[in-house]
Amino acid sequence: MFEHCESWRVVINLEDQYSIWPTFKDIPLGWREEGKTGTKEECLDHIKEVWTDMKPKSLKEFMKKKNSKAA
Repeated sequence: MFEHCESWRVVINLEDQYSIWPTFKDIPLGWREEGKTGTKEECLDHIKEVWTDMKPKSLKEFMKKKNSKAA
């Protein structure tokens, strides 16, 4: 779909899930710019480095509350 795009940006949603989006397109609702722009490969490498816990934010919060009640 965007195979000819040379400039990408890293985006993140409300659940702290990462993706990439072409810089020439408006960011979709529910997503915000994370700060990294570059080639597709650079952006994907950045995501691999920073997104170390794939659990959605809501699950992390649920698990934290559950663990704090058990203590």
